[in-house]
Amino acid sequence: MPTVKEARDMGSKTPTDNNKVATSQIIMANSQTTISRGTAKGDIVNRGSLPLSQIKCELGLVGIVTGGASGLGRATVERLVRQGASAVILDLPKSEGKTVAESLGEKCAFSPTDVTSEADVKNALELARTKFGRVDVVVNCAGIAVAAKTYNLNKQLPHSLEDFQRVINVNIAGTFNVIRLAAGEMGKNDPDEDGHRGVIVNTASVAAFDGQVGQAAYSASKGGIVGMTLPIARDLAPMGIRVVTIAPGLFATPLLVGLPEKVRNFLAKQVPFPSRLGDPGEYAHLVQSIVENPMLNGEVIRLDGALRMQP
Repeated sequence: MPTVKEARDMGSKTPTDNNKVATSQIIMANSQTTISRGTAKGDIVNRGSLPLSQIKCELGLVGIVTGGASGLGRATVERLVRQGASAVILDLPKSEGKTVAESLGEKCAFSPTDVTSEADVKNALELARTKFGRVDVVVNCAGIAVAAKTYNLNKQLPHSLEDFQRVINVNIAGTFNVIRLAAGEMGKNDPDEDGHRGVIVNTASVAAFDGQVGQAAYSASKGGIVGMTLPIARDLAPMGIRVVTIAPGLFATPLLVGLPEKVRNFLAKQVPFPSRLGDPGEYAHLVQSIVENPMLNGEVIRLDGALRMQP
């Protein structure tokens, strides 16, 4: 049986209409690891002998990813499975979730899920438990956005209250719904030597800090995710569950890739360094780092190349 040190050493390695969303908001609203060290060929490793922070995907890590059919969420799912982990995609029935899961093989499953539905989330957690035995990691990438000024002076039209409430419900209440239910499933895990049972990674946005014109609903929802990170981390500390939030900047998600090249180049130049769009795999890499580092807890991490959005 390898020690923790031995395990560490193993392996190889356009916005003209005021009611239309700003291009940057379109990007950030898109739903959003290599967890590389493995065991030498032929070695037998008992995952229960290692702290969760040192468990590599090859040893049986199980994750669930909301919004996992596209964008940052899909990149996270693909990386987990590619490195030997198991994953359950939680996404809407009309999404590409089933197709993505089938393409990744038996270590991936799809559970049609509206994150605001208690029944849907419970079904997804049950699928993870029955198919893969447990839940170690939860990554919340599901989210939506609307674009409208608080009041459109040209059209004499106030922001739709229904739209505002819908964004808040999906982005904040939906994220919280997954957290509160997944925590109960993680609490069934045997703790490691630190009492560690699981990790939850949420997705906010730089819009939580640098909200632009037309982003009142979106920024408020992402600010809510930022704001609940620390208190939830404190709530779940006695259970040995860590909570960390990533706030991405401009990433090359499918929605952005569909924009004209001129627009993409303009956006890339807004990033100080590296002066380009983020790759979804870089988001997934940060998820890996959060999983592996046991002292990351109750924190919000900007992943934006020093970007600060203009009004």
